[in-house]
Amino acid sequence: MGSRPHSLPMPVTAAGREGLEALLRAPRRSVVGLDFDGTLAEIVPDPDQARAHPGALPALSELAPKVGSVAVITGRPAGVAVRYGGFAGAPGLEHLVVLGHYGAERWDAVTGNVHAPAEHPGVAAVRAELPGFLDSIGAWRGTWIEEKGRALAVHTRRTEDPSAAFAALREPLADLAQRHGLVVEPGRAVLELRPPGTDKGVALTEYLAEVDAEAVLYAGDDLGDLAAYAAVEKRRADGLPGLLVCSGSAEVPELSARADLTLTGPAEVTAFLTALARAMP
Repeated sequence: MGSRPHSLPMPVTAAGREGLEALLRAPRRSVVGLDFDGTLAEIVPDPDQARAHPGALPALSELAPKVGSVAVITGRPAGVAVRYGGFAGAPGLEHLVVLGHYGAERWDAVTGNVHAPAEHPGVAAVRAELPGFLDSIGAWRGTWIEEKGRALAVHTRRTEDPSAAFAALREPLADLAQRHGLVVEPGRAVLELRPPGTDKGVALTEYLAEVDAEAVLYAGDDLGDLAAYAAVEKRRADGLPGLLVCSGSAEVPELSARADLTLTGPAEVTAFLTALARAMP
């Protein structure tokens, strides 16, 4: 790589090193895909209090003008991620895209508009039923419901034993979701009930095809990011370079085991993105 700065860490896999080389060789043909919570923003007990790491906007503002595109892919509503990230009107982010609800919603910085389909009827049905359902199975203590617009999430992080509460809720919530035509997406002490047919892998694949990307970097931290990892791995099997970054967490070893590069969290992710921008022509 020659002039690669010492501050830019080297991926531990050959495929990851090839992906990084491709990003540096042809940044304008590259897409940087990023999860939000746990990757650009720290995980906090109350998701409504999550905000992008202080280094995130400066890093993205430096990186985005040098690459083909930056896409934030999140389970949050697109508009919420835009607000919590501070992306609207940020210098250098004029062509940022936020794919919310796993790609069901889309916000484009160039227009400032959110495009979204009609709400799945099962979400409204579960919204009405979920509080009584949790009460009926004795799951209220410490659990709480997050309203996500086109999805609902049940958090267990505040319970006495988050892992046990998570395990106890997983099957009942899967049954509830199935009755209303929804699926359950597990995460870090959270179970999200959402419509089927969308995931971060589908969202990433469709966006890469839209912009005709050659290389891709994807960074995430949770189980929902595994689908995006699989999409990048499929591209690599087809001869297209990609780099998989894990915003490291001992809670999700499934992700770090497949990553080319593991960083400790949003602070290191933003430092990496800054170093990447500075290594690009």
